[in-house]
Amino acid sequence: MRTIAFLTQKGGAGKTTLAASLAEVAASTGEKVIVLDLDPQQSLVRWGKRRESANARNKIIVEPLECERLPRLRAILEGLAGAGFTLAIFDTTCADGAAVRPVSEVADLSLLPARPTLLDVDATAATFRAVFLAKRKAAFVLNQCPSSYRSTRASGAAKQLSCLGVLAEPMLSARMDFQDAIAAGLGVTEYAAGGKAAEEIAILWNWTRKQLGGSRIESVADRRRQAAA
Repeated sequence: MRTIAFLTQKGGAGKTTLAASLAEVAASTGEKVIVLDLDPQQSLVRWGKRRESANARNKIIVEPLECERLPRLRAILEGLAGAGFTLAIFDTTCADGAAVRPVSEVADLSLLPARPTLLDVDATAATFRAVFLAKRKAAFVLNQCPSSYRSTRASGAAKQLSCLGVLAEPMLSARMDFQDAIAAGLGVTEYAAGGKAAEEIAILWNWTRKQLGGSRIESVADRRRQAAA
């Protein structure tokens, strides 16, 4: 079983919304997905209940994960793998670093959402350093970007994050389909299959799946060094 964790020290970056839509698109490709919600607000748990009411076609199990269970996290993941799950996705709280540290240590890939603002970039860079020190794979996800393709704010943030580490593909625009989908208990590819948001989250899942299959993530800096060699 593979594991993905959404981490950031800054609230409002979109961890929960992205975790929901990534879980759904993964399930649509045949993954047996469980989502583990560490956030005391339990927004994803409520999303999971709305999915049941909406009779969503792709089955996703959503469970709360209390902090007191974290010391047994490796054993919990082994049990989930034994139950047939192929992918676990963690949604974490931004307030308690000690609570999310065990998650970062077991995650095969940590995705660090950031909006294209200086405050988000600074906060997410601090999270990246913590994951890097744990010797785990991590990548920034630039989220809620202006929909204008030529946005200098988004391109500037992308440049900053690429200098710090790996930037996932693609940059995600601020689109109401993401919010409307989670309110309906759906993933964005279920809610508006032909929309731009659905296209972007499908690209993100394809990118993520490739990283999970490799030994390390190649960054922009890596590619530049290879091109210069």
